[in-house]
Amino acid sequence: MSDAEGPDERIRVAVVGLGIGRMHVLAFHELRKRFRVVAVCDVDAERATEVAGWLKGVRAETDPEAIWAAGDVDVVALCTPPSQHRAQVEAALRAGKDVICEKPLVASVREVDELAAIAAETGHHVMPVFQYRFGNGLQKLLALVDQGVAGRPFVANIDLAWRRGADYYAAPWRGRWETELGGVLLGHAVHLLDMAVQVLGPPAAVWARTATLVNDIETEDSAVVTLRWANGALATLSATLGSVPELSRHRFTFEHLTAESGTDPYTNSFDPWTFTAAPGHEDAVAAVVDAHVPGTEDYIGQFERYADARANGGPLPVTLADARLMLELVTALYTSSREDREVALPLAEDDPSLAGWAP
Repeated sequence: MSDAEGPDERIRVAVVGLGIGRMHVLAFHELRKRFRVVAVCDVDAERATEVAGWLKGVRAETDPEAIWAAGDVDVVALCTPPSQHRAQVEAALRAGKDVICEKPLVASVREVDELAAIAAETGHHVMPVFQYRFGNGLQKLLALVDQGVAGRPFVANIDLAWRRGADYYAAPWRGRWETELGGVLLGHAVHLLDMAVQVLGPPAAVWARTATLVNDIETEDSAVVTLRWANGALATLSATLGSVPELSRHRFTFEHLTAESGTDPYTNSFDPWTFTAAPGHEDAVAAVVDAHVPGTEDYIGQFERYADARANGGPLPVTLADARLMLELVTALYTSSREDREVALPLAEDDPSLAGWAP
C-alpha cells in the first residue's frame, strides 16, 4: 500500500509494538488525511521492517528509546505487552508525546492515578483504547437511552465465547499474571463490560467466579459474573476462551424496549442490532433509530474522534477516568472471585486492591 499526500497539519504517529499494533497502523492509514505514520517499532527487527514497508516514508526501529527521542513524533500508539505500559507511557509523556495506549492500560488503579498526575504535570494526554464502544449498533442504543426512550433498565445478558489456544499462549508474556496482568476478564471481556457500562453506567456491586479450564496457564480463561446497579438493574456475564464457534452478544431489557446485538465476536457493537419496542412505544423507538447517522467504528472510529478532540480542544473520546473506572471494576471482580463474596463499588480509597489485583 502507499501513503498519500496530506497537509502539514496531520498528526505524526509512531506505533510501538507490532502485534495488535499492526491494526493501529492500518487504521491510521485509513485516516491518512489526518494522521501520518512516521515510524514503527518492534523488538523483532524483521517484523518492524516488514510493517514499515507497508507505507512510504516510514522508518523501522527496534528500541522504543528512539521513538521517545524522535522530534517528528506527536503521538505514540503503544501496543506493547501490558506489563511494559506503565513505564513506557511515562517515558513518552516526559518526552513530550501524547499517548494512545492499548488495554489493559496498567496493572492497578493506583497506576492510573500516577499517569494522570504525570499527564497533568507534562501537559500531554493519554487516551486508552476501548474501540468497541464506537459501533453503530451500540450508538443507536445509547441514543435511545440518552433520549429517555428506553425507559428503566431491567436486565442485561452478556456473553463472550472466544477461542484462545496454545498458539496464542506461545507468546511468553501471555497467560502470566506478571506480564499479561490478567486473563479473560481483563484482556477480553473488559470490552463487553465497557459496552454495558456505557449503556447502564457504573455498577454498584459485583460477584464473580473465575477458573482456568481451557489452557495450562496462570490466569483465568473462564468466568461468570453478576452485576447489580443502584437502580436495581441486573446483569450477567459469561466468558470463555474455549468456544467453537466464537461469538460476542449483548441483550438489554428495558421498560420500553429490548435491544439485541449481533454475534460477531469482535464487532458485535456494529450493526445489525435489533430494537423491539414494547406496545405503545414503537413510534418513539423507530424515530430515534431511523434518525441515527452512522459514524466510523472500531479503531478508525476512536482515532477519528481523537483527531477531532485535538483539533477543537474537546474531551478525548476515551479518557484516563474511563480506564480507571473499568480497572476498578475488574479489580472488584478479581477480589470477588478470590474471596467468594459480593464486592461493592466504588471501592474505598483505602482498599489495598487499588494497588493491584494480581495474586
